[in-house]
Amino acid sequence: MFTGIVTDLGTVREIQPLGDGQDMRLVIGTSPPFLAEPAPVAIGASIACSGCCLTAVQLGGDWFAVDASAESLSKTTLGRLAPGSRINLERSLRMGDELGGHLVSGHVDGVAEVLSAVPENGSVRYRFRLPEHLAPFVAAKGSIAVDGISLTVNEVEGAVFGVNVIPHTAAVTTFGTLQPGGFVNIEIDTLARYVARLVSFKGLQA
Repeated sequence: MFTGIVTDLGTVREIQPLGDGQDMRLVIGTSPPFLAEPAPVAIGASIACSGCCLTAVQLGGDWFAVDASAESLSKTTLGRLAPGSRINLERSLRMGDELGGHLVSGHVDGVAEVLSAVPENGSVRYRFRLPEHLAPFVAAKGSIAVDGISLTVNEVEGAVFGVNVIPHTAAVTTFGTLQPGGFVNIEIDTLARYVARLVSFKGLQA
């Protein structure tokens, strides 16, 4: 589990094809403290990479490697990455850690398109278009994870929703380079998922 609070901004150093090119290994550069504090990352640890929960399979002093399956590549933005791409990083939640965002599983539900980025007072308002099947799970003032970043939904109009991003968030995440026409990983709030399932189940029993 994660909190949606990005703690480092990594860089894709290398992409290695695996499984006849269907899967791939990502070598991601990061800061040494990210891998060492508060305790060293171990092989097999879970790391959220722009919202995708992946397993560390190799480690160096300032880099780690993860494998992404064809399924993950087809359902997320991982398949769009190239050497030099920036990526949001978060280590898994430890017992006793501060829950600064909201509970995030690292299981991406879909990919949304960036529609606009408009300065608004001291922040920037971003609008995204969701896949239609995810629209019912997003509500105004609810939580959503965008590329692994915990954000509060401002408004929802059909499959389009908006969020405000403050300068600090833009500076320490990939939001600083996000432009209209780009794509982001979306994870809906876990609570919304179970509420929808409960309503659906009750409807089947009626």
